[in-house]
Order: sequence, then structure tokens, then C-alpha cells
Amino acid sequence: MTASFEKTGVNNGTLTFSIDQETIKKGLDKAFNKVKGNITVPGFRKGKISRQMFERMYGEEALYEEALNAVLPEAYDAAVKEAGIEPVAQPKIDVKSLNKGEDWELTGDVVVKPEVKLGEYKGLEVSVDLTKEVTDEDVEARLASSQNNLAELVVKEEAAENGDTVVIDFVGSVDGVEFEGGKGNNHSLELGSGQFIPGFEEQLVGTKAGDEVEVKVTFPEDYQAADLAGKAAVFATKVNEVKTKEVPELDDELAKDIDEEVETLDELKEKFRKELTEQKAEAFDDAVETAAIDAAVEASEIVEIPEEMIHEEVHRAMNEFLGGMQQQGISPEMYFQITGQTEDDLHKQYEADADKRVRTNLVVEAIAAAENFVTTDAEVEAEIADLAGQYNMPVDQVKNLLPLDMLKHDIAVKKAVDLITSSAVVK
Repeated sequence: MTASFEKTGVNNGTLTFSIDQETIKKGLDKAFNKVKGNITVPGFRKGKISRQMFERMYGEEALYEEALNAVLPEAYDAAVKEAGIEPVAQPKIDVKSLNKGEDWELTGDVVVKPEVKLGEYKGLEVSVDLTKEVTDEDVEARLASSQNNLAELVVKEEAAENGDTVVIDFVGSVDGVEFEGGKGNNHSLELGSGQFIPGFEEQLVGTKAGDEVEVKVTFPEDYQAADLAGKAAVFATKVNEVKTKEVPELDDELAKDIDEEVETLDELKEKFRKELTEQKAEAFDDAVETAAIDAAVEASEIVEIPEEMIHEEVHRAMNEFLGGMQQQGISPEMYFQITGQTEDDLHKQYEADADKRVRTNLVVEAIAAAENFVTTDAEVEAEIADLAGQYNMPVDQVKNLLPLDMLKHDIAVKKAVDLITSSAVVK
């Protein structure tokens, strides 16, 4: 095979390649074996026509299209490898010649991975607006949150205050006409939670059990139900009960209720301090990694990102997100119904920063290539074991699902990220 690539644009070019006679012969054999089963010829049982008879009746050329389909994928991959290019989308193939007895000549319009001109990526100075220090206030806030989670709601006779829960019946209407979804019975609403339309909860502060109130609100302009967006509404509301949180006393007994592994409040405080220390350290390291990679990307130059790569990244991110939802038992249809979003909404959401994600991936891959990282068998085995544990899959299944080249690529990328991050100077 001979193959060559000529650039015709920033990330586009023409790949010219040929398919040799030996490969063509194999393709013709495959094509004949595939089509002969559909041919009926007088004097022959169906599917039993000889190759010689077929070519005498139809000509060898009748097999060319099927033969080309059979050999093209492998021939194209070989041409790409020989030309030393990295396509990022399916090519547009054009057949130049399929002359009998000659090598077949083809061209392909190919979009290739853009060139990355790396800037500095070691010893980058970065700023991180986080601290690893855990204060007494952090521990107290964690304790207060845990204490509040064990609070019980008890009925109160006094007027409702922010933070209290009111149990209400309500019927909503616009211009005197009730609308779908605007009715509820014995609904528990925590005042100040922001659960309802802006302005609704504030009008129930000061009410008592038995009160009937007309709550007047205006739906936001971007409200998900388009027929209600921006419209004024009235909710006829009856307060059935007012409840307040009764927070238990913070002592050794409560500490054991919060965490059965501790015996005293002091032990719980120490455990929370340790957990918060680990969380803050992880958050700090993540922030350094993000800042350092952003700086490396900023220092590099990529003239233009192919639209095909942006499109692929958006769909990869969407599939990954919806796949995660599926693992939690939430189908895509259910997710869109629950959130009120559409597939197009989700597409736009991931499209917003797709360019940045693609640019970051390209720079990190370029750094990995520049450093020429070598991946050992032990590192590959460790990566497989880690993935198997992460997705609760047998090791052999992971090996079968992921090509070796992909595993080595991912390990090299991790090494590049570690190099950028570990060499960064944090202000």
C-alpha cells in the first residue's frame, strides 16, 4: 500500500491511498461467498453457482462494490497509520479507480486532530482560594448539621416562623381559573426553604393552624410551564398545622445516635475533625490540579478545534451522565420527566464548556506525548484492578472491554496530570 496525506485546511486534508491486488482478491472472494446465496441460475441449485459461471454471466465488476465494502475499513486504517495522521471523524471516501487487474485508488476527506503548540507546563505558579486548615467552627458546624438532622417536628400553637413547617391545603388559579398541578392537600412546606414560587412562603409567616390565606404570587418569566410563565396567580391556602423543629441536646447520647462507632461527644468531634481534614485536603489538591491544568492549557496554542470533536465530546458527556442515572435506576425518559428538561436542554448544557474540555484533553495528551511516558505491565494491571473495583466488575471482563492501547493512553494521561500538578508552585 502507498498512502499520503495533504493538508487542505487547518485540520482537514486529503488522504490518498491504494488497495493492492492481494487484498482485492480476498475482498472479491468474500463478496462472492456473500452474494452467491441469493442467486438462482437454471441448472444450479440456489447458492451453488460457480465463480467462473458467475463472472461469465455478470462480470467480475459486479462484485466490486461488495468487495470494497469488505476491505475498505482495514485498508483505511492501514493508510492512516502509514500516513501518520490521527483522524477525529469518519472520512468521506471517494473512489478514483477500480480498474480490473490494477490496484484500486481512493481518496478520503479527513478531519485530523489539531496540532498543539505546548507552552510551559512544569513549575507553573497557581493561586488557590482554599485552605487545608480545619477550624473549631468547621467542626461545630458539622455537629450542628448532624444535630439538626435528628430534630423532630412537633406541633406548635404559636404563629409560624421561618424554619417552621406548615401543613397546608392549596388551590391555585390564574384570572379565577384553576390550573393543572396547582392543587395540593396536607402538603408539608418548610418556610424559608425556597421550595415554592418566590414570595409564597413569606406570606405564610405569622399564620396559625386554621388560618385561611390568599397567597398572591407571580410566576417567574422562565418558569418551566410556559403557559404560566410571568403570570399572576392566587393560591387559596388553608393552614392545617404549624410544626417546629425540636432539636435534641448535643451530648454523649446524641453522639452515639449520630455515629454508632463513637461513645462520647469528644470522640465524635475528633472523628469529624479527621474527616473534615481529609475532605479539605482532597478539595485543596483538586483545586491545585484544576488551576495548574488550566494554566498549562492557557500557555498552549491550538489554532482551531474541529466541530466534530466538540460534537463527539457533548454526546460522550451526555451518555456518561445518563448512564450514571441509569445505574441509579433512573431511565433517560424518567430523568427528563422529573427535571422538566428535554434532550436538547441537556445538549446545550454540556455544549457550553465542551470546547474547554476538548482543549484541555488535547493539551494533556500532547504533554503525555512530549514526555514519552512508558507504561509498564504492572501499571496496566493496577489500572484494570482499579476499574474493576470502581465498577464492581470482574477483572477479566474489564480486560475484554477495554483495548490495551486505551488503557495505556489513560495511564499516560494520568501521569501527565500528575506531572503538571506535582510541579506546580501554589501561592
